[in-house]
Amino acid sequence: MPGMSGTTTTAERRVLDALDEAQLVDTLVELVRVPSVTGTDAEADLQHTVARWFEETGLEVDLWELDLDDLRADPDFPGTEAPRLEGHGLVGTAPGTGEPGLVLQGHVDVVPVGDLARWPGGDPFSARIDGGVLHGRGACDMKAGLAVNLAVARALHRSGVRTERRLALHSVVSEEDGGLGAFATLRRGHRGEVAVITEPTSSRLVTANAGALTFRVEVPGRAAHGSTRHEGVSAVEAFWPVHLALRALEARRNTDLHPLFGDNPLPYGISVGTVQAGDWASSVPDLLVAQGRMGVRLGEDPVRARLALEEAVADAAAADPWLRDHPPRVTWPGGQFASGRLAEGHPLVGEVAGAVEAVTGTRPAEAAAPYGSDLRLYTGVGGIPTLHYGPGDVRLAHAPRESVPVAEVVEVARALALVAARRLGAH
Repeated sequence: MPGMSGTTTTAERRVLDALDEAQLVDTLVELVRVPSVTGTDAEADLQHTVARWFEETGLEVDLWELDLDDLRADPDFPGTEAPRLEGHGLVGTAPGTGEPGLVLQGHVDVVPVGDLARWPGGDPFSARIDGGVLHGRGACDMKAGLAVNLAVARALHRSGVRTERRLALHSVVSEEDGGLGAFATLRRGHRGEVAVITEPTSSRLVTANAGALTFRVEVPGRAAHGSTRHEGVSAVEAFWPVHLALRALEARRNTDLHPLFGDNPLPYGISVGTVQAGDWASSVPDLLVAQGRMGVRLGEDPVRARLALEEAVADAAAADPWLRDHPPRVTWPGGQFASGRLAEGHPLVGEVAGAVEAVTGTRPAEAAAPYGSDLRLYTGVGGIPTLHYGPGDVRLAHAPRESVPVAEVVEVARALALVAARRLGAH
C-alpha cells in the first residue's frame, strides 16, 4: 500500500482502503464554516449536525441536553468563562455490548475571532483552501481532529470488517473555557478502555498537559480629579508591583522542568490577558481589574498553585506603602484546568506510535503540552488512559493565521484508522 511501512493484515488494509479522503476534506470544510464559538447557538447546532453524521455512520447516538445547574453543583465542576444558557452532550458508539475499546474525542467549540480586519478576506469561517492548506477559525483547534474522528468511524463502517471491541466517538462542547462538555460526558457514564483526543500536536504524541487557572486581581486606588492627581492614588500605578511579583513568580515556577517539555522554556506561563481601569479620562482611576492565566505544573494540586499566586500578591502588597493598607483581592473565576498525564510507559503510546510509523515511516516523539485540555478530565475524572494525537500546529490556534495542511489531516486519519483497526481487533 502506498505510503505504508511494516506489516498490515487484510482487515487493516480494508479499513485503510475504505477511508474516503475527499469526504474527509468536505467534512472539515463544512465544520469550519459553522461559527461554533463557545456558548453560542451555533455550537448547539453543530452538535446536532454531528449527531446526524454519527447516525448515518451506523453509530448508536446519545444526544442530551446538559443539566447546567446539576453540573455546576458538582464538587469537581471544571469551571466556565463564556456565558451559557444551554449545552448538548453527544456520544456515538458502534453497536454491540461491553466497554468501548477505543474512544476518539474532539470538541466542536472555537474561540472568538477577534479583529475581522486581520483575517484574509475578512471571513474567519471561509474554510478557504490555498496551496493545500485549509484556513479558518477552528481549522486546527480542533475541527480537523473532529473530521478525522468521523473519518475513522466511517472507514470502519464502510469497510465491512468485524471488530472484537467497539469504537466510541465523543463530541463535546465548552472545551475552550474549562471542559464542561467532557466533564458532562464522563459524568453521564461514558467510558472506554483508552482514548485519543485529536487536538493539534505537530506530529507528536502528547501524553501530558500542564494545567491552567484563570485568575482575577482587583487593585484599589483613590480617585481624584486628574488636575490634582497628587491627591489620589492611581490604581494603574499601584498594579505595577503586583505585575512584577507575577513575573518573579513565573520565573521561579519554570525551573527544574520535566524533560517531556523539551526546549520549551516557559511551560507554566503566568499571563495577564485583560486589564481594565478607570471610567473617565480626567479622573485618577480608583480600581484596576486584571485577569489572566496561570500555568499549573505537572502533578501539582491546583490548590497549591492558587496559594502560590495569592502569596506572591500578598507579599508584594506588604512591601508597598499603599497596598499594605489597601490590599489587592485575588479570585479565581472561569476555567480551572488541572494538569494531566498518561501513566508513564502505558502501552497506548506504543500502539499509536507504531501505527503512525507504519503510515508515515517516522516514529513520533512523546511530549508534554504547556496548555490545559480535556486530557486531565479523561485521565482524572474518567480514569481513562488518554493521549493527544491530531493534525495541526497549536501555535496557529486562536489566531487569524489559523490553518491546517490537508495532507496532514489525511495522514493522521490513516494512522488513527490503523490504530482503531488494531486495537478493536478488526477481522
